Amino acid sequence: WFMNRYKEGYVMVRNPFNYHLVSEIYFEDVDLIVFCTKNPLPIIDRIKEIDKPILFHITITPYNKDIEPNVIDKRDIIEGVKELSNIIGIDNIYIRYDPIFLSDKYNIEYQYVKWLCKTYYSIIYR
Repeated sequence: WFMNRYKEGYVMVRNPFNYHLVSEIYFEDVDLIVFCTKNPLPIIDRIKEIDKPILFHITITPYNKDIEPNVIDKRDIIEGVKELSNIIGIDNIYIRYDPIFLSDKYNIEYQYVKWLCKTYYSIIYR
């Protein structure tokens, strides 16, 4: 979807506060494209086609299918972040760890020690 719109040169965006107001945003007027996602994999193979500066905000959480049934395997996301950083540079990628959901299963030890440190270490020291 995005790449089709990018090739056309514009996107149409509906105002979230006024459903009837739709704006056309032309990529020639855009200085930076920011992707906010939990899954950067679909765009990685086509990212070099974009001739604008790019930032990614990628959310990675430790939850399994019981909490996030529609999110792909986190190991695939982490590998995608590594691949993406080789293309656009690590300085153009921001990793979010949000939201923090605490339960008996996803307690502080699990969140911080077993998952957060290990995951971010694997990204930073790839």
